Amino acid sequence: MDPENPVVRLCAEGIRAEQEGRPGDAACLYQQAWKESRDDWERCIAAHYLARHQPDPAQTLFWNQESLRLADSAGGDRVRDFYPSLYLNLGHSLEVLGRAAEACRYYRMAASRMDALPPGRYSDVVRHGVAEAQRRTC
Repeated sequence: MDPENPVVRLCAEGIRAEQEGRPGDAACLYQQAWKESRDDWERCIAAHYLARHQPDPAQTLFWNQESLRLADSAGGDRVRDFYPSLYLNLGHSLEVLGRAAEACRYYRMAASRMDALPPGRYSDVVRHGVAEAQRRTC
């Protein structure tokens, strides 16, 4: 992702706020990213992070579904390496809502897209998350 993109930059600031224990600031930054997004790719990213700060599991599911819908709409290489995380988060939303069979389906979809992930910490976290999720539900 382009670190100079305004939406990416806002989301990175939101992640930093989360890491510093400022969830309210993070939520505001993600909301700002959503408002400033100009295309489906940017909206996909903002929705992905908005899902993390919803007051209830149904709203979290909505934003995870929205993020995936926007990724599908954006298409292309810009979203290719984002799919494993999108599927993982959507699966988790379904799992929290007690829909384990549907969650397993998305966890398997995440596992099938792992080849798109570049090496590094982010990929390691996603791979571990998918493996653990599949152990729980599949």
